[in-house]
Amino acid sequence: RIGGETNPKYRGPHVFPNDFPALLPGTGSQTSADNPLFVAAPVHGTAKVICFSERHDLSMARLPVSGIRKVVDTWIEQTEILAEEYRWVAIFENKGEAMGCSNPHPHGQIWASDFLPNEIVAEDKTQATYLKQHGRVLLLDYVQEEIERQNRVVVENETWIAVVPYWAVWPFETLLLPKRHVRQMRDLTASEKADLADILKRLTTRYDNLFETDFPYSMGWHGAPLTDNSSEHWQLHAHFYPPLLRSST
Repeated sequence: RIGGETNPKYRGPHVFPNDFPALLPGTGSQTSADNPLFVAAPVHGTAKVICFSERHDLSMARLPVSGIRKVVDTWIEQTEILAEEYRWVAIFENKGEAMGCSNPHPHGQIWASDFLPNEIVAEDKTQATYLKQHGRVLLLDYVQEEIERQNRVVVENETWIAVVPYWAVWPFETLLLPKRHVRQMRDLTASEKADLADILKRLTTRYDNLFETDFPYSMGWHGAPLTDNSSEHWQLHAHFYPPLLRSST
C-alpha cells in the first residue's frame, strides 16, 4: 500500500483504512466569526477501502454470486459498526480509470460521517413530503409502476429490480431497489441478501456486455440516516452512473 503498509493475506472481502481519507475522526467545534457569512464547522468521519476478494482480477461482474454475497455481508457488518458513532454511512464503488479510480484492482469504499450529504438531505425531504401527501412510500410506488409498465426494467428477480429511472440524466444510468419496504441495508432478510448478490452479478455483467469491455461506473447506496427513527418514508436504493459518453467526432 501507499506509505509502505502491507495488508495481511486475506480471502474474501477485506476492509482497511483509506490511505488518503477524505474524512477524519477528531474533535472540534464551530468556529466563531464576526460576520455570519464567515462561519466554519468541523466535519468528522472515517474512510475505509473494501477489496472485494483476494482475486484482483475479478470485478463485481466476474465474481461468483457467493463471492458477491460475502461483499454484501461485509457492507452490512461495517454499517453496524459505524452506526455506533456516525449518522451516515456511504457505501460506493468507483470502477475504472474513467470514473477517477486510482487503483485498477476491484474495490469499493465505505465513508462514515457525522453529517448528511446534500443529496441525501434532498432525497429525505422529497420522500417525507410524498409520504405526508399520499400516505405511501414514494419509491415503493415507483417500483410498482415500473413492474407494471416493464418498459424500463433492465433486470429483476424475486425481491429486487433494476430499472433505467424515468428521470435518468446519464446514458446507461440505472436504479436498483428492493421490492418491499426496506429502510436500510441492515434490514434485509437472508433471501433479500442472496437475491441482491444475484442481481448485482447480473446487472454488472450486462454493463460489461454493452460494449464487450470492463465497463466503468460509479455506484452508491442511499438509505435512511442511521440515527433517524422516524424515517418510514425512506426506501433503500443504489444508483449506477456510468461515465458521460462523448462522441469521437
